[in-house]
Amino acid sequence: MNKFSSKTLFRLKPAGFSIFHQQKKIFIKPPLALLSSPNNTYFSKARAIITSQQRYYSAEGGLSRQNIESRIIDIVKAFDKVDESKVNSDARFADDLGLDSLDTVEVVMNIEEDFSIEIPDKEADEIRSIKDAVDYIAKREDAH
Repeated sequence: MNKFSSKTLFRLKPAGFSIFHQQKKIFIKPPLALLSSPNNTYFSKARAIITSQQRYYSAEGGLSRQNIESRIIDIVKAFDKVDESKVNSDARFADDLGLDSLDTVEVVMNIEEDFSIEIPDKEADEIRSIKDAVDYIAKREDAH
């Protein structure tokens, strides 16, 4: 019997926002031995059809700094211990907003959840303000 070989039928590209599908139809001819058999009329008149799907993912140029900043400000404003009037892009968590170290860890965890990333502890300790968080997220290509 002949072996059917093809390229990968299902491909994943980097995750993003828009998804589109492409379908291909592949026609396979039955082996010649089956066609020449007098008792086998089914294979002499039919072809096997295999439908494959390819899924492509694409991002629309990543996140803008303005988008990142507004999302982080919304996260900080939603925190119970923060006075919303004091929140701006230059606000420091401890000095300006009055958050202690545990509160800062909780804010960073909320940022991780919102942007679907994981921030290592060493780098999370360096995030002490909204500007630091925006700079860090802007560097990450996997944030969305």
